[in-house]
Amino acid sequence: MSGGQRDDKRNRARTGNAKGSRPSTVPDVPGIAARMAAARLLAATIDAGTPLDGLTDHEHGHPQFRALDMRDRGLVRAILATALRHRVTITKLLARRLEKPLPANATVLTHILHVAAAQILFLDIPDSAAVDLAVTHAKADPRTVRFSGLVNGVLRTLARAKDAELPEMLATTSDAPDWFVERLTAAYGPEQAKLILAAHRIEAPVDFTAKADPAMWAEQLGGTVLPTGTIRIERLSGPVAELPGFAEGAWWVQDAAAALPAKLFGDVTGQRVADLCAAPGGKTAQLVLTGARVTAVEASKNRLARLAGNLERLGLDADKVNADILTYEPAELFDAVLLDAPCSSTGTVRRHPDVLWTKSPADITKLAGVQRALLDRAVKLVRPGGRIVFSNCSLDPEEGEALVAGFLADHKAKVELDPIRTGEVAGIDDFVTATGFLRTTPAGLDIGNPAISGLDGFFAARFRRIA
Repeated sequence: MSGGQRDDKRNRARTGNAKGSRPSTVPDVPGIAARMAAARLLAATIDAGTPLDGLTDHEHGHPQFRALDMRDRGLVRAILATALRHRVTITKLLARRLEKPLPANATVLTHILHVAAAQILFLDIPDSAAVDLAVTHAKADPRTVRFSGLVNGVLRTLARAKDAELPEMLATTSDAPDWFVERLTAAYGPEQAKLILAAHRIEAPVDFTAKADPAMWAEQLGGTVLPTGTIRIERLSGPVAELPGFAEGAWWVQDAAAALPAKLFGDVTGQRVADLCAAPGGKTAQLVLTGARVTAVEASKNRLARLAGNLERLGLDADKVNADILTYEPAELFDAVLLDAPCSSTGTVRRHPDVLWTKSPADITKLAGVQRALLDRAVKLVRPGGRIVFSNCSLDPEEGEALVAGFLADHKAKVELDPIRTGEVAGIDDFVTATGFLRTTPAGLDIGNPAISGLDGFFAARFRRIA
């Protein structure tokens, strides 16, 4: 499939006009619109590789999602996250109920079953409601009406068997595509890979970076302060904008791992620091708070506008530049550069379970090439003697350790590794590798309770320009 064909396929999925689809009538049944939207968005994610965040954006998301009220939108997001987080387990448990595999072209039916199974197996929704709504959905779609009896039978037997079969299936299944399990195991070993995969099944807690006094804001938000200084709560009790401290710009949402790269520069008071690929602005805000003179560079106008809005709420300021990093020419070189590069995002699966079903090994290789080009350019933007911190939220060494090895080999005369050392930054000692890199995984930061343990998978390396 060409790039243009793939983009066209994704565009059709976003608008609900995938090739071969026929519109379904929405029955006048409470709850059915949300289930039909969930199945449609699951199809867009699995069949067309469309990221879930875009589909469920409240302003620009899929029309079928935006047609729902806020309560049903929350339900759809919960169903989709659960269906993706446990996709392999759900697939195998459904397969046990089928006398023969479903036809290869029965994708609509498969998505209806997965939406219902996610509710039956993992969500606090009555089994009878999940089954009845799935049957109603199947009857409303011309492509699946003849399978409505199968939907009823499969889901009712699943509901009866779940207490006996689900624990055993969870114990023997990795809820990830085979390619990801293989790469994870090769990179981290079987035991660590198993721990990471187990962490992916648990919804991530919510982390905040405070401008000041994290202990006080942890108390206000009902959370705790992590060893790295991040505030953590297990779950949001309402919209972020309604939490204490939001309106006055006292904090921003930022995963504990994402808050680490900006801390690796040490004291940059008064220095000119560039934050490349800067949106949404959490790292920019951190650098501003250290006293640096920050230039935030972002290629996307929309993302730069979002960054500007975030900084305005926080009462912070930085020079904002809308530019492609590969062609950006500053008036003078910077004292330090932070490049948090676009990547496969495999370190964020706890928050974004669609990542494993919308990315592939080919995507990782392609993104590693983009990162390498950006890193090559970043070196040219910092003065001799200045520091560069490179980071991303990927678990894959192709985007981390292997990329840096090739970069250093090609820049021996210009750049040297500036190893990260234990004791430099509070709470990071367990994440510093023998080579001097920073490497976090969702299995790290074990604080006794799985619901509030872990952090995103991140890689960071630090360099100094020597010529």
